[in-house]
Amino acid sequence: MTNNDPTSSFYDENATIYAARERNLPQSRLDEFLAALPAGASILELGCGAGQDAVYLISRGFDVTPTDGSTELAKQAEALIGRPVRIMRFETLDAGAAFDGIWAEASLLHVPRSNLPNVFDRIRRALKDGGIFHGSFKAGDAEGHDTLGRYYNYPSAEWLMALLSEGGWKDIAMTEADGGGFDGKPTKWLYVSAKK
Repeated sequence: MTNNDPTSSFYDENATIYAARERNLPQSRLDEFLAALPAGASILELGCGAGQDAVYLISRGFDVTPTDGSTELAKQAEALIGRPVRIMRFETLDAGAAFDGIWAEASLLHVPRSNLPNVFDRIRRALKDGGIFHGSFKAGDAEGHDTLGRYYNYPSAEWLMALLSEGGWKDIAMTEADGGGFDGKPTKWLYVSAKK
């Protein structure tokens, strides 16, 4: 994605509304993720959005580095979290064995399919050995855009599983659930966790 693509523009232009939306904290997924990590572990959050997940992770005593690709959304998150949010696009992640866990809830679903293998490689490199990755995606059969103009990679469970397996991930677990999104449309979600 370039910085002037419709997806980035959406989050910059609608940051205040998006940050203020009603959102249920994915607490059971957060707790499951944290249970697999050592106490006080270092966590990189990719696409922190309005910052609610980061606040929860920090409240549980973890060392969290929140990041987002949208400058305007990062400002909203900083106000909630009370600490800086790094402006970073997934394609520029460049860290070696720096984090115990990487949390990417409803963020990597905007990465073009052709870029996903590279982004997953960068995530793997950024994790310590045995580090845990969590991500969620809107399920589908082909990439496309939603009614708000945002790009989604819409993977199938099989496609995503194969991509992670080929990327060398271990202990890959995937669950599917029905839910929704900001556009108000019913959505099938894929939740994935994997270990370096």
